[in-house]
Amino acid sequence: MRTTRRVSMFTQAMIWTLAVTTLVMGWFPPEGHALLAPAMSAAESVSGPNRGDDLRTIQTVLETKVIQQRLEDFGLTTEEIQVRLSRLSDAQLHAMATNLDALMPGGNGLGIVIALLVIAILAVILIYLLGHRVEVK
Repeated sequence: MRTTRRVSMFTQAMIWTLAVTTLVMGWFPPEGHALLAPAMSAAESVSGPNRGDDLRTIQTVLETKVIQQRLEDFGLTTEEIQVRLSRLSDAQLHAMATNLDALMPGGNGLGIVIALLVIAILAVILIYLLGHRVEVK
């Protein structure tokens, strides 16, 4: 004769939380970084990378508070940064603009927000379960 063992409410909540979390994480897979290189048009191969677009991309990153604070910690002023950017060749500027992901490892912060929401939901569930313990007779 088999006896069944009742699973506690805490264990059930953890199982369901892990199941739902796994489902949500599978629903939004991480971005792939191994992509084919885009074909260069005839205009791009003749004129090379667009310096104006690269400068705008770099300026957008330099305007973030984290990067500004880090550059100030190194003792660089805005004018010094602009002078150094103007000294870069088109190829160097383009390489810097295409490799900005290394400077911003957090991306746009969506992953951090999702992780904080999951932690908050888990905390609420645990507090609720611990506050409403049900004794099984």
